[in-house]
This record gives sequence, structure tokens and C-alpha cells, in this order.
Amino acid sequence: MFSRLPQLNQIKGFEAAARLGSFKAAAGELNITPTAISHQISNLEDRLGVLLFERKVRSIVLTQEGARFALVAHQALQQISTAIEEISDAQSVLNIATTTSFASMWLVPNLARFYKEHPDIQVAIWTGEELADIRRDRRIDLAIRYGRDVEKNTTAVKLVTERFAGYATEGYLNSCKDLTDATYIETRWKNKDLPSISWEKWLQTFNANISAPKISFFDQEDHVVQAALTGQGIALVSSVLAKMAVQNGWLKTMDDDCSLPGLTYYLLVSPFSANLRKVTVFRDWLIKELAEYA
Repeated sequence: MFSRLPQLNQIKGFEAAARLGSFKAAAGELNITPTAISHQISNLEDRLGVLLFERKVRSIVLTQEGARFALVAHQALQQISTAIEEISDAQSVLNIATTTSFASMWLVPNLARFYKEHPDIQVAIWTGEELADIRRDRRIDLAIRYGRDVEKNTTAVKLVTERFAGYATEGYLNSCKDLTDATYIETRWKNKDLPSISWEKWLQTFNANISAPKISFFDQEDHVVQAALTGQGIALVSSVLAKMAVQNGWLKTMDDDCSLPGLTYYLLVSPFSANLRKVTVFRDWLIKELAEYA
């Protein structure tokens, strides 16, 4: 019945190249060489007797037959992947893309509670400032993004909107008899599309009479928190990322009533993984955990 079907590896290589629009990108996803991808697709075209791609100088474009077959190949591979996840006894691996700061300051410290509820699911974390394209990259199941409020994006689930306040060790705050002597630490984002949240704005907002404040900065928020933890100054950081340090008594809020509105964390689910149990249980757990911060 299935004797005329091409090899599965050829179909996988073709589907990845069609989805990503590149032999090189497909090779990276499947962990093989671009030459191997090219050979797989050429052999598949020979088997089918049609061209699936138009090869141009710097790009590939699906032919009419290729576009039709890409849709069927994607649906078939998705069904196979879903069935394997559902029936396999092996531990499921959930791949999550997020920012370095959220991963180190919130997600990793809280994962033990998730594992206690779901020991059959292993979480793999992908960090970086470049956004993973979960509509095309099958390696990522979920993305936790950070930015402006995203209510207009109907595919995103809003998790929590933070506030920014000053945090320092109790010893550092006690040593600063006059806040004009303090060092103020802030994050200056690598991503210039994010609005600046600075000590200058905080001082202006709350009419703090401090002339020429001493301000230092890092481009990662977890570095700012680490600087505060080691007594280097007062860090202007997210209430979400600072909560565990405050709960453990490592940091104190300089003034609970003086905080700036921050940005929003939100969740995007890969269309390739949306119906998988590992995705739905993690999504529900994440929403429940972050509801405490609202």
C-alpha cells in the first residue's frame, strides 16, 4: 500500500526547506549538511518526476506542485509527531525560548515546582535576544516574550505586567544615610525598540532632589540584580524578577510606593505544538504561577 512512498528523511528535508525557505536553514534544523538536504530533495524530485523548487541565485521558491506537496507533508509529519508524543513512554522534552533574564531570575528558580507536578516532562530553555520564529522553527514549542502590552495580538496570552522599583541589600540601604551618596544601577536594553526605564525617569517622577546621581548600567537585567545582591548599589529592576530575592530576604525594596510601570510578559505557542499535552500543562502552570504577581 505504501510501497510508492518516498523515504521519510526526504519528506522531512523537503518539509523543512519549504517551511523555512532555505536549504541551509533546513539543514540546521535537522542537524545535517545543506548538501545532504539538496541531495534529499533532488532524489525526491526524481522519484516524483516533478520540480518542487525553483532554484534561484540566492533563494528557493516552491513550484505549484511543491506548494501542494508541502502542505500535505507538513500535516502528515505533524500528525506523526503528535501521535508519538501521546503514546511514547519516553520523557517529553518541552523547548521554551525566552530572554536570558527571565530564564535565570524566574523560570529556572521556579522549575522545581513544575517538575514536582509533572516529572514526565523535561524543560529545555533557549535564551537570547533574537526572537525565535515559532511559526517556522519546529524546535521551539513555546516562546515567553517581553515588551509592550500585546492585547492586539490575538495569538498571544498575556502573562503579567511588571513594575520597576529600586532594590538593594539591607546592609547597603542602611549604609546610605543620604541617598545622594548611593550608586544607582539600571538596565540599558540591547533591544532599542524597548522603551527606556531609567533612574533619571524615576528621579523626575518622584521629585527626588538628587543632583548628579551616580548611575551605572548593564545591558542584561540579571546582571543588574547580581550587582545589587553583592552590595554594589540600588538596582532599578522588575518586580517579577526581584520577587524571589525579596522573599528570601536577599534584597529589600527602597520604597514600595515609588515604582514605574514596566513592560509585559506574554506567551506564544507554536502552531506545531499547540495540541500537545506537554504544552498545555506548562501553559496552564505558567499562567497560574504568574497570576500571583498581577
